Amino acid sequence: MLQIIAGLGNPGGQYDKTRHNAGFWFIDALADRLGVRLQVQSKYHCTMAQAVLDGHKLWLVKPMTFMNVSGKSIAPLANFYKIPPENILIAHDEMSIPVGSVKLKQGGSHSGHNGLKSIDGLYGKNYHRLRIGIDHPGDKNLVTPYVLGNPSPRDKQDIMAAIDEAVYAFPSMYQQDWDAAKRILHNFRPVK
Repeated sequence: MLQIIAGLGNPGGQYDKTRHNAGFWFIDALADRLGVRLQVQSKYHCTMAQAVLDGHKLWLVKPMTFMNVSGKSIAPLANFYKIPPENILIAHDEMSIPVGSVKLKQGGSHSGHNGLKSIDGLYGKNYHRLRIGIDHPGDKNLVTPYVLGNPSPRDKQDIMAAIDEAVYAFPSMYQQDWDAAKRILHNFRPVK
């Protein structure tokens, strides 16, 4: 069973609607589905909710550390509860896949994503990743303003459709039936 599902993003109202906060959007949608409310946990620099599913505890986490130091939240929490990386899912924005797509992956390169780089450095790489497609701006010099910018209404609709599909696939992810989850997610395309 998964024990931590964390979504990456930046705290503060000015970032709420930016592409970089797609991981936060997933956690909010999943919290709604599970009927739990995130609350500030200053000890772990996050907002967090605990759900109990089939007698097992699951923490939903949104680090409030800013993206580039997300590991400052995830690592202490995982270490305190002695949760191995294999029982953690990190949801994050992903420029290497198109808007409206969502993919699962375990371990591997952070591909320049500073939130993942922070977690890798403080905790290790073998966690699972829910990669929420936001597309690439086409020029590496435009990356920062792109990820910190708001998606178009159409792109936001497609990103949210992918997040809804990920919430639908949550039972398979929670049970760590990754093949079943991938069958759902890797074939998903938003209605155009």
